[in-house]
Amino acid sequence: MTGPQSIPANAPAVPPERNGGGSTVIKRSVRIAGHPTSVSLEDVFWDALRSIAAARGLSINAMVSEIDSARSHNAGGNLSSAVRVYILEWFRRRAVVSPPAPDTSAS
Repeated sequence: MTGPQSIPANAPAVPPERNGGGSTVIKRSVRIAGHPTSVSLEDVFWDALRSIAAARGLSINAMVSEIDSARSHNAGGNLSSAVRVYILEWFRRRAVVSPPAPDTSAS
């Protein structure tokens, strides 16, 4: 397996390994406060992170820096987990849930 890679915002995912669920796990380098660190995410999360960053007009590094600074370092979670949770919450906040249709069969 090769080492961490820098991520261009439009780079396709290159699958170096697979986890038990069949989703590709990719380890890439990002810069936080000028320091490189690596983040391992499934390819679907890298795609989602790119989409969110583009929608917000941010780079991947800026997004990960925001996520890192907002997470609780005392909670025991790692950066990769914090990124996954951020992505989940971002999409949850934007999910449109339609109310159930009224039951018209009793009329």
